[in-house]
Amino acid sequence: MTNYRYITHLWCYTFIACVLCTPNLLADTPQESDTYLFYLLNDGHERGENNSTPQTSLVEEEEEEVVFVVVESMPEFPGGQQALFKFISDNLKYPTIAQENGIQGRVICQFIVNKDGSISGVEVTRSGGDPSLDKEAIRIIKSMPKWKPGYQRGKPARVKYTLPVTFKLL
Repeated sequence: MTNYRYITHLWCYTFIACVLCTPNLLADTPQESDTYLFYLLNDGHERGENNSTPQTSLVEEEEEEVVFVVVESMPEFPGGQQALFKFISDNLKYPTIAQENGIQGRVICQFIVNKDGSISGVEVTRSGGDPSLDKEAIRIIKSMPKWKPGYQRGKPARVKYTLPVTFKLL
């Protein structure tokens, strides 16, 4: 879904862009990798007229690509934080090799809660010290049910979420 937004310019051919989102900022032509496309509407400045009326640009934004870290309403596991911890403890299968070797640790994972509440982009940002712990943390996150999505400006938004998964032998 494409969202159109109007930006008012005070001078002819003023260029507004996010350097992080638009790596080809100084290129003569837009690149396929650019997140934003800019359309400048001319108000007579190219003919040498000194017109003080502001210009308007139409900015096409690919919202599907935007992933927020903080939103007005953060995503939530169905049933809340306690239900999330219960889900992890009920479904966690301690890797046998880690158990036999007495390996414990905390795996820090990040994932994206999509607009429909589904989980994608699961990755380990800090290892628990053993690859078997990392694999199990990824497995448990991928097996989660759909979350209640996060909201930004009243609309569902994609949100990056960080979750620690702790492995402790009793």
